[in-house]
Amino acid sequence: MVLYRRNRIAGGTYFFTATLADRRSTILVDRIDQLRQALRATSVEHPFQIDAMVVLPDHMHALWTLPAGDADYSDRWRRFKALFTRAVAAREQGLERNAKGEWNLWQRRFWEHTVRDELDFRRHADYIHFNPVKHGLVKQAADWPHSTFHRFVAEGIYPNDWGGADGQSMEGEFGE
Repeated sequence: MVLYRRNRIAGGTYFFTATLADRRSTILVDRIDQLRQALRATSVEHPFQIDAMVVLPDHMHALWTLPAGDADYSDRWRRFKALFTRAVAAREQGLERNAKGEWNLWQRRFWEHTVRDELDFRRHADYIHFNPVKHGLVKQAADWPHSTFHRFVAEGIYPNDWGGADGQSMEGEFGE
């Protein structure tokens, strides 16, 4: 088994990207209720804080902070992916098992970055919230329903018109 070099800091904050095997799929937003349920169940079993997150049709980005003394984000991702996959596998056409018997829903790995400081956190939160605009799914961040952007607006971090496709109002606590 290949041992991937990952930075593990107990109680750290991490930026993640997880992607579906089929980049044309829309299952993440089509089955958003099952996705949320899988996240909740995972966080009950293995606590973590979702600092920021966006779910797009074929991939998702997240900022998570782990509890003090805990650096095992891989187990959390493994559990979340398994719960979501089981919840949708029986209902989805085109999902097949590979030679190892695994469902072909997710790309095998996820991308991880250890957040270094407050500026790094802010840049990743901005990236997360602007992502639906970047991918042409909406004209401004407020129009995408599957994001913590709305929580950030409610907390006064962003104005509601932050993150428009025309570059409007990227100001706010996180805007630079």
